[in-house]
Amino acid sequence: MARTLVIGDIHGGFRALEQILERAKVSTDDTLIFLGDYVDGWSESFETLNLLISLKASHNCIFLRGNHDELFYEWLKNGKDNPNWLLHGGQATLDSYRNRPLNFIQIHANFLENLDNYYLDNKNRLFLHAGFTNIKGIEHEHFSKMLYWDRSLWETALAARNLPENDPYYPERLKIYSEIFIGHTPLSKINIDKPMLVSGVWNVDTGAAFTNPLTIMDIDTKEFWQSDPLPNLYPNEKGRN
Repeated sequence: MARTLVIGDIHGGFRALEQILERAKVSTDDTLIFLGDYVDGWSESFETLNLLISLKASHNCIFLRGNHDELFYEWLKNGKDNPNWLLHGGQATLDSYRNRPLNFIQIHANFLENLDNYYLDNKNRLFLHAGFTNIKGIEHEHFSKMLYWDRSLWETALAARNLPENDPYYPERLKIYSEIFIGHTPLSKINIDKPMLVSGVWNVDTGAAFTNPLTIMDIDTKEFWQSDPLPNLYPNEKGRN
């Protein structure tokens, strides 16, 4: 039976990506929705993008843009970087791309350039990397970068978790879509290593950039599969700080 599977933030963890695809027994009948942040963290960003590009050719895939993907793309396109990016995983990505063939680098740049900012399915389920700020929804968002930089949506969902939806103080943003699936804000920050549902928002970033596993989840059944914790797969690395 065909499934739709959503994948959290990978951050260069190629070995973890291979594991979850195997453990979920992903087939070409499945649709894969990647929530972004494919690079910056572990040492195999190059291999990660290679695998994603090959999956695009063989599977029905939706690739969403993460903030780290944009930062890396800006470096590939314009040589633009900043010390903060380098400290938070960017240096590992640059090291991964050192001495790679230029034709591969161009293919990867094209892939990053053509990522989507969001995906809305026919059941009014929204998928995006981070969040949105407009109370009327994504189509009215004034600043498209918020779709892969915003953290206030998740913070709002957490703050509203004990409110009924008919409460006058319940946030309007959380009433628009039947479900929202995000990454971006690692659940490891609150000592959680499994996908978390709060106020209709599913956070699937289980902290693979740091000390936790990478997650793939069936959006209908909510069954999920995880990799080993990333430090076990990269024992001589620190990942993102």
